[in-house]
Amino acid sequence: MSEQLSKEWWRGAVIYQIYPRSFMDSNGDGIGDLPGILQKLDHVSSVGADAIWISPFFKSPMKDFGYDVSDYRDVDPVFGTIDDFKLVVDKAHTLGLKVLIDQVWSHTSDQHDWFKESRQSRDNAKADWYVWADPKPDGTPPNNWMSWFGGAAWTWDSRRMQYYLHHFLKDQPALNTWNPEVRAEIKNIAAYWLDMGVDGFRLDVANLYHSDKELRDNPVRPAGSPLPADPPPSNPIIRQIRLHSVNQPENIDWIKELRAFVDQWPERCLLAEAGCCEDSEETAADYTKHGNRFNLCYAFGLLGSDMSKGPILRSVGRVEKLLDDGWVCWAVNNHDFRRSPGRIPGPQSNIDKSLYASALGLSLRGSYCMYQGEELALANADLSFDEIRDPYDRALYPNHVGRDGARTPMPWNGSAPNAGFSTTVSSLWISLWPEHVPAATDVQEPDQESALFHFRKFIQWRKGSSALRLGSIEILETPDPILAFRRTYETQSVTCVFNCSEFESRIAVDTIGTGQIFSDISRHAVIEGGEIILQPYGYCMLAG
Repeated sequence: MSEQLSKEWWRGAVIYQIYPRSFMDSNGDGIGDLPGILQKLDHVSSVGADAIWISPFFKSPMKDFGYDVSDYRDVDPVFGTIDDFKLVVDKAHTLGLKVLIDQVWSHTSDQHDWFKESRQSRDNAKADWYVWADPKPDGTPPNNWMSWFGGAAWTWDSRRMQYYLHHFLKDQPALNTWNPEVRAEIKNIAAYWLDMGVDGFRLDVANLYHSDKELRDNPVRPAGSPLPADPPPSNPIIRQIRLHSVNQPENIDWIKELRAFVDQWPERCLLAEAGCCEDSEETAADYTKHGNRFNLCYAFGLLGSDMSKGPILRSVGRVEKLLDDGWVCWAVNNHDFRRSPGRIPGPQSNIDKSLYASALGLSLRGSYCMYQGEELALANADLSFDEIRDPYDRALYPNHVGRDGARTPMPWNGSAPNAGFSTTVSSLWISLWPEHVPAATDVQEPDQESALFHFRKFIQWRKGSSALRLGSIEILETPDPILAFRRTYETQSVTCVFNCSEFESRIAVDTIGTGQIFSDISRHAVIEGGEIILQPYGYCMLAG
């Protein structure tokens, strides 16, 4: 590998997302923790990941399970200590894994010392660290912006006699990143963790850093107009075009400032989330251009889709049209969406659906974020209302039940209590899904027909393919429901063919101009009589 590619380790990397609460519980309290992550890093390495992304483990009241931070520089006791985190970093680096940690810099918890001070008066040292506004003459909020969790994005504070902005829960006040003091403190926080040895950050809702200075109303979405990928139609915020509340043009200036600061540490990476906006693909492309913004960004186009050909082509086509010299990170699963087998139609097995979705994401141009349990083909857990802990799922129940269904405990041992996730004899923080137990890691480990075996094999093969990790992409003309594209890097070329449906499909080999099939990597696909025959959700990789 060239020196430049070594420095840009994130380009074409596979990043394994760990949701700490549900990964591994080391002390028997029913909640996953940092020592638990330490115990299972060998598994992550064996899957073939290049890096880990750890969701928030900082001090927090846990109203949004860690995405409401009350201290950016310390570990919440439920997850362990700073020393536990340092051990995770050291072992990950020993295994050759880079370490990214979640940073939530668009908002804090209302229990953060900054907000406690800010809300006391209009003239204290932190008075302008959050977005505050006077009411309209009739006492109502300053504009029509809505929260993702339902209702107005503004809450009245009787001490300041003003409203404060919160894009999510009222317990998550929005930081005022227009304020240079806030930006300076965010950079100090970044330096704290970079000096500790982390290799970069995953940046939560990075397009929410700035909001419109004039606090103008968002326009109403015209009836019948196309809906964005996020949020779901059951969320009333979908009735607005989020023109002024998110993704402001000046956000780019702050992104450049942040990138220039982080670049002082060699070989670090900024991975941004580009959700909560009208055009996730456009934002992902825009936020990674010209080498002076984020290193990479992931969009929501595949995460919320049924993985049929139409949505895939729309998302990929949009990114490729706009990306220019930027770099995207694909994902088909994470902690905010239903797991892929639960979104893909048809009677096929979870293994067939999951491996199809993951192989597709791993074959597209860009890097790839996988989510814990994806390697096991875990289905989305079907939880009752009483079992749901996520305030977002509860607010939109029953039309949106998906985030907690993807956050249930990892099954490690099919014959142990709590599937090896925890030794607790009382309750887990969230229910273990019984259907996940037969898919436990130790059950799949010796089985060469298991999802884990095929997932590992595909990633290992991908590591040796410059075409898949770094190459260009050319979408080929194919009849529905077959999707085909060619990846090319220098003299190496791979053609990827997917059946995006629950029915058998065929295509003539000569229509895509290639030949030899990589049979060990392909699945439910054969070449007979000049045709590629693909079973439901089958796929094949061909040389040339």
